[in-house]
Amino acid sequence: MGFVILASFFLGDGPKRLKSDPAILQANALPLVIDGLVKRFGDKVALDNVSLEIVPGEIFALLGPNGAGKSTLIHCVSGLARPTAGELRVFGYDTQREFRQSRRLLGLVPQELSFDPFFTPFESLYLQMGLMGVQPDARWCEELLELFALSDKRDAYTRTLSGGMKRRLLVAKALVHKPKLLFLDEPTAGVDVELRQDLWRTVKHLRDEGTTIVLTTHYLEEAEKLADRIGVIHRGRIILTEARDALMTRFQQNHVIATLSPATAMSAALPDLPANSALRAGELVVPWLLPEELERVIGTLRRHGELKRFRVTHTDLEEIFIELIRAAEEEPS
Repeated sequence: MGFVILASFFLGDGPKRLKSDPAILQANALPLVIDGLVKRFGDKVALDNVSLEIVPGEIFALLGPNGAGKSTLIHCVSGLARPTAGELRVFGYDTQREFRQSRRLLGLVPQELSFDPFFTPFESLYLQMGLMGVQPDARWCEELLELFALSDKRDAYTRTLSGGMKRRLLVAKALVHKPKLLFLDEPTAGVDVELRQDLWRTVKHLRDEGTTIVLTTHYLEEAEKLADRIGVIHRGRIILTEARDALMTRFQQNHVIATLSPATAMSAALPDLPANSALRAGELVVPWLLPEELERVIGTLRRHGELKRFRVTHTDLEEIFIELIRAAEEEPS
């Protein structure tokens, strides 16, 4: 009986509007400001004096190893966990004292797949609008189903959806109240390559439409491709926040890895190449930074012998991340 009453209330027979506090964007307020955030679970410190600002319209990738504090930070901001200390503001609203306003401006896609198996995708979205305190809107639900390629599953039980479809439905549910700040906590976990690319196209579209996005992901190539700015958290502390392009430039290590014929030309070429060039496993490894340096390196190699083969490598975000975590591990606690 309780289930029937709840479904009736949200799906058509009950009041059309739920009482809620309006969430009005405050002038010049940042999407998210975290100041001195601490979260303890007993003796364990999960977040240790974290301070962070998220600027409007960016995709911010929060990276860290398992257990670093990524999900705990998201839970504190979204109200799923109570901070031990510190202040959190979403578009100027205190997330504890002004929970209704801040939560109305925030959307969350959690890691876990959590659904009522007896609701259809359409019913799930319609019900979620009621839970978020906004006017139920069947047309907006239909638009979300189309956006996430779920229209043909509109009336199927959620339990019958594939893992990728369930993940897309989670994102749709997070958007029913049209949040201005969206948290994506490992949104592509368990999603195949094609669906992952579709999801990221949607993420870019949301950013272009003005939604500010914070994401966590273990697919670092996604963060490298999508993020405007990157933060790294380790043992509950933010150890780096930097624009993606600046970070990639600062850590960039490009190399030409080449083989010359005859083999004697390999050693002869070294004096004419940058000082930190080296012979490794029968190949010449030559660093370069700017395109004109790459051209000079290739020209030098050709002068010294027949260039049998070569490849150009670039440092990617995964290598940078591993180096940052390794350095943090070596620092005293």
